[in-house]
Amino acid sequence: MNDMTPIPTPSANKPASNGKTALTDAFREHFSGDAPLTEKAKSFAKARPWTSAAFLGVAAIGLLQTLRGARR
Repeated sequence: MNDMTPIPTPSANKPASNGKTALTDAFREHFSGDAPLTEKAKSFAKARPWTSAAFLGVAAIGLLQTLRGARR
């Protein structure tokens, strides 16, 4: 066995992910390509269900706040 195993380095096309960029990397992975937007959203929701639920919750709150302001 060789004790001098090479240290894996990130490829030039895909930078290493950390806690701050993991969500950005997931967006790039699921929303790139030629598939329809609904298929991309479904694959993202399957991969990250809690993040998807949080996004939908924030969007729902924003919509409710918008509709509440329109009743004046």
